[in-house]
Amino acid sequence: MKNDPAPNPTLDAMLAAQRIAFAPVMFQVARVMRNRGVLKALQRAGRSGRTAAEVAQDTGLSAYAAKTLLEASLSFGLVECAGARGERYTITRVGLIVENDRMTRINMDFIHDVCYEGMRHLDEAIDDGKPAGLKVFGEWPTVYEALPALPPRVRESWFAFDHLYSDSAFPEALPVVFERRPRTLLDIGGNTGRWAIQCCTHDPDVRVTILDLPGQLEDARVNVEQHGLLGRIMGTPIDFLDHGQAFPTGFDAIWMSQFLVCFSEADIVQILRRARAAMGDETVLWILDTFWDRQTNEVAVHCLHGSSLYFTCLANGNSRMYSAADIKRCIDEAGLTIDAEVDHLGLAHTLLRCRRRDVDG
Repeated sequence: MKNDPAPNPTLDAMLAAQRIAFAPVMFQVARVMRNRGVLKALQRAGRSGRTAAEVAQDTGLSAYAAKTLLEASLSFGLVECAGARGERYTITRVGLIVENDRMTRINMDFIHDVCYEGMRHLDEAIDDGKPAGLKVFGEWPTVYEALPALPPRVRESWFAFDHLYSDSAFPEALPVVFERRPRTLLDIGGNTGRWAIQCCTHDPDVRVTILDLPGQLEDARVNVEQHGLLGRIMGTPIDFLDHGQAFPTGFDAIWMSQFLVCFSEADIVQILRRARAAMGDETVLWILDTFWDRQTNEVAVHCLHGSSLYFTCLANGNSRMYSAADIKRCIDEAGLTIDAEVDHLGLAHTLLRCRRRDVDG
């Protein structure tokens, strides 16, 4: 019996490097395996597996296509060979996740539909500090102005990605935010109104104002109307990058969810200063966001680091997925102080409660 080969760190590193080199190809293989029913056919087959010819029959693919996809999938762990002669293929645990896991499906669709073509322009985005990859869809300064005009499939994948992470944290954040029963809430960057709607569902007495770009406010208005909440949720348009535009005042609470990551650090400080100027002595500012240095596993960190480059290349050219340390520095510079923190809400979120700092004290 042969001994197992001795560990070869150089060969292991070479394999890792080649996986990077071929990653775009293998990504598309995995996507096609999922979308064309190959993984589903193997999952149904269980331990007995399927031959390439049987997979072709199950999916309507040609024998060539089925064999090519299956053989390629061996190299990155979607499938394994089974049977005495290795002619049967079975699905692995990785394959099962690609086929069935909602987060993985949404992440893959977001990368394919929103990011894939534009990422070719990452060099340009890094050099110019602008979302150079966005030009594959048209000419806009940021993706946020572009959203109303993006192709339906792109919009669908963008919103699914955006909502996946925020929605996971909302149920846990609501009782924390409403512990002191705020009567008025300013939702800064309210997007499609999902948080505002959940606030009004959670507390029948609260009134919410959404502050956002006109295109996002129109999406929010449609959703709010469908929920019969137009009397309690209103929208106010604003250009967040025009730091001369003051935020409206008179609110018990101000809310920012997955919002600050959409801006450079310099803009974040200015936005937080505008929020501070809008706060009364008792107003609370809540910041809900995903900080890569607050995660408990490598899966979450990997997803956040991967998402950072979307901001660089397609969203705005100058923001990223920040660490909590980065945002805390901006909060302090803006004249605010954090008096409470809650980690691990939903999939990857941290909730910060901020108040005005007495700069003279």
